[in-house]
Amino acid sequence: MTVQLNHTIVAAHDKRVSARFLADILGLDVSPPYGPFLPVEIPNGVTLDYMDSPGAITPQHYAFLVSEDEFDQIFTRIQEAGLTYWADPFHSRPGEINHHDGGRGAYFDDPDGHRLEIITRPYGSGG
Repeated sequence: MTVQLNHTIVAAHDKRVSARFLADILGLDVSPPYGPFLPVEIPNGVTLDYMDSPGAITPQHYAFLVSEDEFDQIFTRIQEAGLTYWADPFHSRPGEINHHDGGRGAYFDDPDGHRLEIITRPYGSGG
């Protein structure tokens, strides 16, 4: 069997708000609840299973490989939502995108402070 990531749990103060945020920005659907989880399925079959978590949330990083057309659509939604975006994970280059490996990339935060990234080329793929 080939090892594949199937799902990961994403801590949220309000799983409905956070799952809807991700789905709306990426142009995806929120799946029906599964136990305490509210999944958002990514087209490669991996789900991000949002779960309500009281108290402080440690921000995590989630990167999404998208096509050039998807990048344009997602980036438009980021701008229309008035979200701050950055070219880097350290938030030192606001209002910019990067062009690593001949592609495009941008970082933005979700309502719980998780750092989300969209890229059109995998890192190290050359340019």
